[in-house]
This record gives sequence, C-alpha cells and structure tokens, in this order.
Amino acid sequence: MSLNRRQLILRSSAGLLVAGTVLPALPAFAQTVNVEELMQPGALPDKVLGSEDAPLTIVEYSSMTCGHCANFHKNTYPHLKKEYLDTGKARLVFREFPLDPVASAAFMLARAVPEEKYFDVIEFMFAEQRAWAFTQDPYNALLNFAKQIGFTQETFEKTLTDQALLDAINATRDRASSQFGVNSTPTFFFNGNKVSGAISPDELDKQAAKYL
Repeated sequence: MSLNRRQLILRSSAGLLVAGTVLPALPAFAQTVNVEELMQPGALPDKVLGSEDAPLTIVEYSSMTCGHCANFHKNTYPHLKKEYLDTGKARLVFREFPLDPVASAAFMLARAVPEEKYFDVIEFMFAEQRAWAFTQDPYNALLNFAKQIGFTQETFEKTLTDQALLDAINATRDRASSQFGVNSTPTFFFNGNKVSGAISPDELDKQAAKYL
C-alpha cells in the first residue's frame, strides 16, 4: 500500500475515532476457549511479560485507539505488574486487535521499535492517546508522536508501508475474532476463561484469585 493511500485512510478514520470514544464499556462476561489453541502464536510473535512458569496466564487483546484499553493500562496495569507480573504469579500475553486504521498504524510503529522497548512504547501510546488518536488529522498527529519515540519521517513512512506487517496484525485480529470470539476491546483470557471489558484492580484480583 502506498503512503498516500495509507495517509488517506488514516485521515478518513478521524471521525470514526471521535465517535468511538463515546461508546459505553461492554459488560464483562465469561467464556472458556481451548487453552492450547489460544496459546499458539499467530501471525506475529507474542509480546510477553512475566515468568513463563507463572500459574496464571492472562492474554489481552487490545486496540491502541480504544479509550477503555487506555483506562485499563492507566488504572489497572500498574497493579497487575506490581502484584502479579513482578512477583511471578502471572504472565501477560499482549496481542493486537486494532479497531481502525489508526490503531493498526500505531501497532505497526510499536512492532518496529527494538523489541525491549515494545511495552514502553505501548504504555506511552496509551498514556498520550488523545494527543495522537482523536484528532482531525491522525496521520500528522501520529507522525509527530512517532518522532518522540525515535522515528524520522523516513522510518515512519517505511514502517507504515510495510504491507506484510499490516497483514500480520490484521491476521492476529481476525484469528481472535473467528477462533476465540473476541468482538470488543479490551478482552482478556484468564487461563483460557474470557472476560470482556476494562477491569478494575479489584476485579483483576477477583479473577486472578480463581487461579492462584
């Protein structure tokens, strides 16, 4: 896909992004999937935090332009990291589920940074989400944001025209939808048990207690 085409798509999605910010959070509900299938890597290598031997594995499907996902990472993720990831109780598998072209572009940028910086970039993107996601010109807003995390105009354009990377991110989303019933973000799987919605620290504790 050419840069001009990508730029047009990003710009045309601005209205959709603004509209998406007013959607209410979906109620949480549980559903069990095949854990072996869920844990098989998809089109892209999984991004993982925490011990491989942890008794609890949490798979998170997220969209970078989802306000509820940003709220989770602002309000609940620090608790998850301190109480579960850093203590060896849980590990987190983070997977892409872009809801729109801007989210896809953001994930492409995160995948393009050095591997050890991936989660730092993800958290920074969520923290500054409104600066780059909800604008009338998301292309230039995202470009300006990308420059803060080390991209140049050239590397930004090269990343956003990587069709193979875009296809892999979309394949991750499509697999989650078709195989695991993911239809909103954020969606979590606690040892294969599905919970939808931006859970609070207290709700996280309640879910985690079932497996620890």
